[in-house]
Amino acid sequence: MRTRPVLAGLLALAALALAGCGGSGSNSSETSSSTTTAASGGMTLDATVGPGFTITLDQNGTSVSKLKSGTYTINVDDKSDIHNFHLTGPGVDKATDVGGTGTDTWTVDLKAGSYHFQCDPHAATMNGSFTVSG
Repeated sequence: MRTRPVLAGLLALAALALAGCGGSGSNSSETSSSTTTAASGGMTLDATVGPGFTITLDQNGTSVSKLKSGTYTINVDDKSDIHNFHLTGPGVDKATDVGGTGTDTWTVDLKAGSYHFQCDPHAATMNGSFTVSG
């Protein structure tokens, strides 16, 4: 009977999903107005563009709007060959290729100021921003 291996696989995936959530129980969507304020040093952000006309920058599943200065790891997931993820701000100008897809990891030093991210071909509708305080 194949039910047990399938069930075991589903349970393992569910456990991994719960571990990735950190047990916080919080969910977010693109329309979330939540603010994430992070301490400096060793923080991770998740950037996603595509597959549809969506672009996000999250920390622990919450849309980023405010951060503290420091060194951040940004995990970029570019899911479309018609989009890119482009981040600009004080001392930062990083982008994925429009014609490609895949994942990338950036290490950036975010200093006090305003930052902007966008899909270059669709900048008028696919964009966001956040501020960094010292």
